[in-house]
Amino acid sequence: MDSYEIFKKNINALINIDLNYYKEKQMKRRITSLVNRNGFDDFHQYFQGLKSDKFLLDQFINYLTINVSEFYRNPSQWKVLEKDILPNLIVRNKRPLKIWSSACSTGEEPYSLVMLMTKFYDLSEIKVLATDIDDGAIEKTKVGLYSEKALVNLPMEFQKQYFEKVGNSYRIKNEIKECVEFNKLDLLKDPFPNNVELIACRNVMIYFTDEAKELLYKKFHNSLGNKGVLFVGSTEQIILPERYNFRTIKTFFYGKVN
Repeated sequence: MDSYEIFKKNINALINIDLNYYKEKQMKRRITSLVNRNGFDDFHQYFQGLKSDKFLLDQFINYLTINVSEFYRNPSQWKVLEKDILPNLIVRNKRPLKIWSSACSTGEEPYSLVMLMTKFYDLSEIKVLATDIDDGAIEKTKVGLYSEKALVNLPMEFQKQYFEKVGNSYRIKNEIKECVEFNKLDLLKDPFPNNVELIACRNVMIYFTDEAKELLYKKFHNSLGNKGVLFVGSTEQIILPERYNFRTIKTFFYGKVN
């Protein structure tokens, strides 16, 4: 067994993350850059460092989970969500929608979902579940401090109403933060919530193998309620969605077929 295979096995035992589900060439290159950056000679030495140094381990998990996000990422898709997807879901559901941001990174996506939902509900009625594998990212969401660049695509009405400027950064207001419940969740290993009307899983699947994608499509299908919708990223269209009991509603939006 070569050194990287041993490293993957050790990582799974240490933090319960299975690197076999990630595209190997891409992931091995990313981890090798961490090994070199931190002054280790090989994967074995680096793993020993991860076991003994919490800073190194947090850096590794943060790097692994690729926390790059922004509010209203791909704004044309958010317009489709507002004009076509949400009104149809709302008509079919008497209660406020159950929404899950399944790889929430540092919070831009779930907070965007809450702000968008204010066009349909009072804040007191809105609740978004947000999950991520990275504890560090979740902690950043709770601080709620963002750069000006992260807000560039967010409608100005939301910027003015729900943020306050702090130096060169912007802090999201507590009234939005209180609408989101953040939890740690490994998409590949942990159970999913049930009877969700809208699941957002964007810009995550591109890092997974085909085997992992198939597993996730099936888990997402089971997580959705009747006629629920899966919202994916701009490079993550599902090829032949009917194989997983989905149908294309709009580009990047897939409806559950029961």
